[in-house]
Amino acid sequence: MVDDGVKGSVLGELHALRDQVTGVTDSAVASADGLLIAADTGDVRPDVLAAMAAAALGLGKSTADEVGMGELREVVTRCQSGHIAIYAIDRTCLLVVLGDEGLDIARLHLQSRPAVTRLAGLLAA
Repeated sequence: MVDDGVKGSVLGELHALRDQVTGVTDSAVASADGLLIAADTGDVRPDVLAAMAAAALGLGKSTADEVGMGELREVVTRCQSGHIAIYAIDRTCLLVVLGDEGLDIARLHLQSRPAVTRLAGLLAA
């Protein structure tokens, strides 16, 4: 699906996001249908994370379409011990980021937007 050079570049983006944003614990890039492309994860199962993120993004897209609010950009879920943020990369892929309670969510949104643009370019190649 994705060659090793592109996968390495995608992993570089994931590592950079972890370094730039306090509280990021795990991240992955997947296709919109839930197939894992690359992951920077610890205890989280990356294949399951990719599939569940795709399902959540799909539900968000359906909701956005139903209420007429335009193209979905992100879905954020706040949990008892952290956050799950899923960003649409074009219409074909997604970026999912997990963060602990100390996640700087504002900085994540600020840093993720250019990362999504770079990822879109990498994945289109």
